[in-house]
Parts: sequence; C-alpha cells; structure tokens
Amino acid sequence: MTFVLLRSSAFIRESRKILKKPPQKAQNFQNTLELLSTEPFHPQLRTHKLKGDLQDSWACSAGYDLRIIFQFVEHEKTQAILLESIGTHDEVY
Repeated sequence: MTFVLLRSSAFIRESRKILKKPPQKAQNFQNTLELLSTEPFHPQLRTHKLKGDLQDSWACSAGYDLRIIFQFVEHEKTQAILLESIGTHDEVY
C-alpha cells in the first residue's frame, strides 16, 4: 500500500532549509520520504508514536539528527500521511 504524502505549510518551510544543506542530507531526506510513503514502519525509519502534546503524531528518523513528525490521516477516502514538521530532535519535540 502506498500512502499519499500531504505536506503542511510548516513542513514545506522547514524542508526548504534542509534542501539547502549538503547534498547528502538532502538525498537522505528524499530517500526517507520515499520509504515513508511505501513502508512507514520500516526498521530503518525507527517510526514511533509520540506522547504528550504530540500524542496524535508519529516520528521517524531521516538521518542521524533529523526527525520527521507526521500523522496518519484520511484524504479523499484513501489513507495518507500528513507531514507536520521536520528538524533536529530539539527543534521538533
């Protein structure tokens, strides 16, 4: 099953900063999005449910110090992933 990736305005703004970084970081970011859309619980992503203020969200790893915060949602009667935020551990939590 392939999930549609929906990007919040905050995610788009934050991801533009990531894409300006070294090419390897941008490539890791792109690879992570592709894997997330096809297999969101792949061990490489280290996907986990969040608690507290982010209790409705999930997080996955997009490299050593990069995290993506997202939610599983329904979009046009299909399953989708809403990408909420991206940044380092300290930036997103």
